[in-house]
Amino acid sequence: MKALILNSGTGSRMGNLSADKCKCMVEIADGITIIDDQMKRLIKCGINEFCITTGMFAGKLEQYLRSRYPNVRFEFINNPIYDKTNYIYSIYLARELLKCDLLLLHGDLVFETSVLRDILSSKNSSMVVDSTKPLPKKDFKAVIKDNIVTYVGVDVFENALYAQPLYKLLKKDWEIWLDELCRFCENGNTNVYAENALNSISEYTKITSLDIKGRLCFEIDDKNDLSYAKTVYSKM
Repeated sequence: MKALILNSGTGSRMGNLSADKCKCMVEIADGITIIDDQMKRLIKCGINEFCITTGMFAGKLEQYLRSRYPNVRFEFINNPIYDKTNYIYSIYLARELLKCDLLLLHGDLVFETSVLRDILSSKNSSMVVDSTKPLPKKDFKAVIKDNIVTYVGVDVFENALYAQPLYKLLKKDWEIWLDELCRFCENGNTNVYAENALNSISEYTKITSLDIKGRLCFEIDDKNDLSYAKTVYSKM
Protein backbone atom coordinates (compact mmCIF):
# COMPACT_ATOMS: atom_id res chain seq x y z
CA MET A 1 0.00 0.00 0.00
CA LYS A 2 1.18 3.49 -0.88
CA ALA A 3 0.66 6.59 1.28
CA LEU A 4 -0.45 9.80 -0.41
CA ILE A 5 0.35 12.79 1.80
CA LEU A 6 -1.04 16.16 0.72
CA ASN A 7 1.38 19.02 1.40
CA SER A 8 0.56 21.55 -1.31
CA GLY A 9 -1.24 24.09 0.90
CA THR A 10 0.25 27.42 1.92
CA GLY A 11 -0.21 26.99 5.69
CA SER A 12 -1.05 30.68 5.97
CA ARG A 13 -2.94 30.30 9.26
CA MET A 14 0.32 29.32 10.96
CA GLY A 15 1.66 32.85 10.50
CA ASN A 16 5.42 33.28 10.85
CA LEU A 17 5.91 29.57 11.66
CA SER A 18 5.36 28.68 8.00
CA ALA A 19 6.97 31.78 6.51
CA ASP A 20 10.06 29.89 5.33
CA LYS A 21 8.96 26.25 5.27
CA CYS A 22 6.00 23.96 4.70
CA LYS A 23 3.52 23.66 7.56
CA CYS A 24 4.35 19.96 7.89
CA MET A 25 7.92 20.95 8.86
CA VAL A 26 6.76 22.80 11.99
CA GLU A 27 7.88 21.06 15.18
CA ILE A 28 5.35 19.45 17.52
CA ALA A 29 8.08 18.32 19.94
CA ASP A 30 11.81 19.01 20.24
CA GLY A 31 13.37 17.92 16.96
CA ILE A 32 10.15 16.28 15.71
CA THR A 33 8.13 17.89 12.95
CA ILE A 34 4.60 16.98 11.90
CA ILE A 35 5.92 15.11 8.87
CA ASP A 36 8.53 13.30 11.01
CA ASP A 37 5.81 12.04 13.32
CA GLN A 38 3.73 10.85 10.37
CA MET A 39 6.71 9.11 8.76
CA LYS A 40 7.70 7.40 12.00
CA ARG A 41 4.25 5.94 12.53
CA LEU A 42 3.67 5.02 8.88
CA ILE A 43 7.02 3.24 8.56
CA LYS A 44 6.40 1.45 11.85
CA CYS A 45 3.13 0.15 10.38
CA GLY A 46 4.88 -1.20 7.29
CA ILE A 47 4.42 1.55 4.71
CA ASN A 48 7.54 2.39 2.71
CA GLU A 49 6.13 3.95 -0.48
CA PHE A 50 5.10 7.59 -0.36
CA CYS A 51 3.65 10.03 -2.87
CA ILE A 52 3.99 13.57 -1.55
CA THR A 53 2.26 16.52 -3.18
CA THR A 54 4.02 19.85 -2.73
CA GLY A 55 3.47 23.55 -3.28
CA MET A 56 5.49 26.26 -1.57
CA PHE A 57 9.01 25.29 -0.48
CA ALA A 58 8.80 22.08 -2.50
CA GLY A 59 12.57 21.72 -2.82
CA LYS A 60 13.11 22.24 0.89
CA LEU A 61 10.58 19.55 1.82
CA GLU A 62 11.94 17.07 -0.72
CA GLN A 63 15.51 17.56 0.49
CA TYR A 64 14.41 17.25 4.11
CA LEU A 65 12.60 13.95 3.58
CA ARG A 66 15.19 12.36 1.30
CA SER A 67 17.99 13.17 3.75
CA ARG A 68 16.13 11.91 6.83
CA TYR A 69 14.59 8.79 5.26
CA PRO A 70 17.13 7.53 2.70
CA ASN A 71 15.70 4.00 2.61
CA VAL A 72 12.15 5.10 1.80
CA ARG A 73 10.76 5.32 -1.73
CA PHE A 74 9.43 8.83 -2.40
CA GLU A 75 7.58 10.29 -5.36
CA PHE A 76 7.11 14.07 -5.28
CA ILE A 77 4.47 15.88 -7.33
CA ASN A 78 4.60 19.67 -7.32
CA ASN A 79 1.48 21.74 -7.93
CA PRO A 80 2.79 24.91 -9.62
CA ILE A 81 -0.53 26.71 -9.08
CA TYR A 82 -0.90 25.67 -5.44
CA ASP A 83 -2.07 29.19 -4.53
CA LYS A 84 -4.94 29.11 -7.05
CA THR A 85 -6.19 25.54 -6.57
CA ASN A 86 -7.21 23.16 -3.81
CA TYR A 87 -5.68 19.76 -3.14
CA ILE A 88 -8.10 18.13 -5.59
CA TYR A 89 -5.83 19.47 -8.33
CA SER A 90 -2.67 18.24 -6.63
CA ILE A 91 -4.15 14.74 -6.56
CA TYR A 92 -5.09 15.12 -10.21
CA LEU A 93 -1.47 15.92 -11.08
CA ALA A 94 -0.35 12.77 -9.25
CA ARG A 95 -3.06 10.54 -10.73
CA GLU A 96 -0.76 8.26 -12.76
CA LEU A 97 1.10 7.31 -9.55
CA LEU A 98 -2.04 6.44 -7.61
CA LYS A 99 -3.52 3.40 -9.33
CA CYS A 100 -3.30 1.15 -6.28
CA ASP A 101 -4.63 0.65 -2.76
CA LEU A 102 -3.97 3.91 -0.97
CA LEU A 103 -3.65 5.51 2.43
CA LEU A 104 -4.70 9.13 1.93
CA LEU A 105 -3.95 11.79 4.53
CA HIS A 106 -3.36 15.49 4.89
CA GLY A 107 0.14 16.68 5.72
CA ASP A 108 -0.96 18.52 8.85
CA LEU A 109 -2.62 15.48 10.44
CA VAL A 110 -1.47 14.13 13.82
CA PHE A 111 -2.68 10.73 14.97
CA GLU A 112 -2.03 7.89 17.37
CA THR A 113 -0.35 4.75 16.05
CA SER A 114 -3.34 2.68 17.20
CA VAL A 115 -5.62 4.72 14.93
CA LEU A 116 -3.32 4.09 11.99
CA ARG A 117 -3.11 0.38 12.74
CA ASP A 118 -6.88 0.09 12.97
CA ILE A 119 -7.56 1.80 9.68
CA LEU A 120 -4.87 -0.21 7.89
CA SER A 121 -6.34 -3.45 9.23
CA SER A 122 -9.84 -2.59 7.99
CA LYS A 123 -11.09 -5.07 5.39
CA ASN A 124 -12.93 -2.25 3.63
CA SER A 125 -12.11 1.25 2.50
CA SER A 126 -12.48 3.43 5.61
CA MET A 127 -12.46 7.00 6.93
CA VAL A 128 -11.73 8.13 10.48
CA VAL A 129 -14.68 9.54 12.44
CA ASP A 130 -15.23 10.16 16.15
CA SER A 131 -18.68 9.86 17.70
CA THR A 132 -17.44 11.27 21.04
CA LYS A 133 -16.36 14.68 19.75
CA PRO A 134 -18.58 17.72 19.10
CA LEU A 135 -19.06 18.77 15.51
CA PRO A 136 -16.54 21.43 14.45
CA LYS A 137 -17.86 24.59 12.85
CA LYS A 138 -15.45 24.78 9.92
CA ASP A 139 -13.80 21.37 9.62
CA PHE A 140 -14.88 18.09 8.06
CA LYS A 141 -17.96 16.19 9.13
CA ALA A 142 -19.18 12.92 7.64
CA VAL A 143 -22.71 11.66 7.16
CA ILE A 144 -22.89 7.93 7.88
CA LYS A 145 -25.68 5.57 6.80
CA ASP A 146 -25.48 1.88 7.70
CA ASN A 147 -21.81 2.46 8.56
CA ILE A 148 -21.09 3.79 5.04
CA VAL A 149 -19.77 7.31 4.44
CA THR A 150 -22.31 9.00 2.17
CA TYR A 151 -21.19 12.65 2.39
CA VAL A 152 -18.12 14.54 3.62
CA GLY A 153 -17.98 18.30 3.98
CA VAL A 154 -17.60 21.32 6.20
CA ASP A 155 -21.16 22.49 5.59
CA VAL A 156 -23.14 19.53 6.93
CA PHE A 157 -24.33 19.16 10.54
CA GLU A 158 -27.44 17.01 10.49
CA ASN A 159 -26.83 13.27 11.04
CA ALA A 160 -23.08 13.94 10.86
CA LEU A 161 -20.01 12.94 12.87
CA TYR A 162 -16.67 14.61 13.49
CA ALA A 163 -14.34 13.37 10.75
CA GLN A 164 -10.70 13.59 9.81
CA PRO A 165 -8.97 13.23 6.40
CA LEU A 166 -7.35 9.87 7.07
CA TYR A 167 -8.59 7.27 4.60
CA LYS A 168 -7.73 3.72 3.67
CA LEU A 169 -8.91 3.27 0.09
CA LEU A 170 -9.06 -0.04 -1.69
CA LYS A 171 -8.24 0.26 -5.38
CA LYS A 172 -11.81 -0.55 -6.49
CA ASP A 173 -13.27 2.33 -4.45
CA TRP A 174 -10.39 4.72 -5.05
CA GLU A 175 -10.60 4.30 -8.84
CA ILE A 176 -14.24 5.44 -8.77
CA TRP A 177 -13.36 8.49 -6.66
CA LEU A 178 -10.25 9.27 -8.74
CA ASP A 179 -12.18 9.10 -12.02
CA GLU A 180 -14.71 11.59 -10.69
CA LEU A 181 -11.95 13.78 -9.27
CA CYS A 182 -10.33 13.89 -12.71
CA ARG A 183 -13.66 14.80 -14.29
CA PHE A 184 -14.01 17.68 -11.82
CA CYS A 185 -10.55 19.03 -12.64
CA GLU A 186 -10.90 18.62 -16.39
CA ASN A 187 -14.14 20.61 -16.17
CA GLY A 188 -12.34 23.41 -14.33
CA ASN A 189 -13.49 22.58 -10.78
CA THR A 190 -10.02 22.78 -9.24
CA ASN A 191 -10.72 24.99 -6.22
CA VAL A 192 -12.94 22.60 -4.27
CA TYR A 193 -12.20 19.75 -1.90
CA ALA A 194 -11.48 16.29 -3.29
CA GLU A 195 -14.43 15.25 -1.13
CA ASN A 196 -16.75 17.24 -3.40
CA ALA A 197 -15.99 14.67 -6.08
CA LEU A 198 -16.48 11.85 -3.57
CA ASN A 199 -19.91 13.16 -2.65
CA SER A 200 -20.96 12.95 -6.28
CA ILE A 201 -20.26 9.21 -6.49
CA SER A 202 -20.42 7.98 -2.88
CA GLU A 203 -23.36 5.71 -3.70
CA TYR A 204 -21.02 3.66 -5.89
CA THR A 205 -18.28 3.25 -3.28
CA LYS A 206 -18.15 1.43 0.02
CA ILE A 207 -16.14 3.61 2.39
CA THR A 208 -16.93 2.55 5.93
CA SER A 209 -16.55 4.71 9.04
CA LEU A 210 -13.85 3.90 11.58
CA ASP A 211 -15.01 5.35 14.92
CA ILE A 212 -11.90 6.06 17.00
CA LYS A 213 -13.99 7.03 20.06
CA GLY A 214 -11.85 9.69 21.66
CA ARG A 215 -8.43 8.66 20.47
CA LEU A 216 -6.23 11.37 19.02
CA CYS A 217 -6.47 12.24 15.34
CA PHE A 218 -6.61 15.92 14.40
CA GLU A 219 -5.31 18.53 11.98
CA ILE A 220 -3.00 21.39 12.90
CA ASP A 221 -4.54 24.37 11.13
CA ASP A 222 -3.28 27.22 13.32
CA LYS A 223 -1.15 28.07 16.33
CA ASN A 224 -3.88 27.05 18.78
CA ASP A 225 -3.94 23.58 17.23
CA LEU A 226 -0.16 23.48 17.45
CA SER A 227 -0.25 24.34 21.16
CA TYR A 228 -2.75 21.53 21.72
CA ALA A 229 -0.56 19.11 19.76
CA LYS A 230 2.47 19.95 21.88
CA THR A 231 0.44 19.39 25.04
CA VAL A 232 -0.95 15.99 24.06
CA TYR A 233 2.06 14.69 22.12
CA SER A 234 3.58 12.89 25.10
CA LYS A 235 0.35 10.91 25.48
CA MET A 236 0.67 9.61 21.94
